[in-house]
This record gives sequence, C-alpha cells and structure tokens, in this order.
Amino acid sequence: MIELKVKLLKRNSHIPIYQTSHSAGLDLCASLDEDIVIRPGEIKMIPTGISIELPDGYEAQIRPRSGIASKHGITLVNTPGTIDPDYRGEIMIPLINLGKESFVIKDGMRIAQMVIVRFERVEIKVVDELTPTQRGDGGFGSTGLMKDDK
Repeated sequence: MIELKVKLLKRNSHIPIYQTSHSAGLDLCASLDEDIVIRPGEIKMIPTGISIELPDGYEAQIRPRSGIASKHGITLVNTPGTIDPDYRGEIMIPLINLGKESFVIKDGMRIAQMVIVRFERVEIKVVDELTPTQRGDGGFGSTGLMKDDK
C-alpha cells in the first residue's frame, strides 16, 4: 500500500474517504463557505480545501461520481483529470451541469472521486514505420457497434 499525504487547507476541509472496503476511488468533497449554484450549461470550479503529495510514479485521476452524473447531469469538464505527483496546489473540481435544472453544491457534498494510479514515463523514439496490425488506421467506429460486427 502506498501513502497519500493530504494537507487540509481550510477549517472545513474534508479528508478524502473510501466509502466501502472495495472502493477504487476516494470521494472528494466540496469545501465551501457558501452554496454554489450551477445552472444548466454552466461550468464552476469547486474547491476541495485539500492538497496532496503523491509518490513519484503515481497520478491521481479525478473522475465524476456516477450518482450525481446519472441523476442530475453533473460531471467533470475534463475526465479523467490528472493530478501529477509534483503538483502541490489545492485540488479544484471543474463541474459542468449537463442537466435541465440548476444544481446546488453544498459544503461537504461528495462531488468527485479520486483514483490513485501508477504510471510509466516513456522514452520517445521517432521511426519511419510502425508495426502493422489487423486494425491498422481504422479509427472511430471502425470495429462496429454490435458484438458480431467485423
């Protein structure tokens, strides 16, 4: 198990928490002095009141919470968002309202989840040719929609 150092930046900061013993993501909560209303189509940066220190070779992926996404249309503008191991600023969550009604964010509301993931850095090698594959350069939709599509 790796260690994640968390710095609480405000008196009402909330420590990230796994909701179950098998959760992959830590829930991140809003840290607010007053409610924030997100109207349909609006984007708001929501403070969490925490900063973190990750070990080198790990990133924190910030992802939407499925409940508020599927029930209210509240999701992240960029998902997954990446927090690099050298970032020490406050984690801010860029929420967008894709729903039809305004949505109120309150202090302590679980607004996103954070998954800690190991990553590898690569060495870039410029080549004249790439190894051919069956798929080749077939892009978006090239494998079909149905399980039997070829």
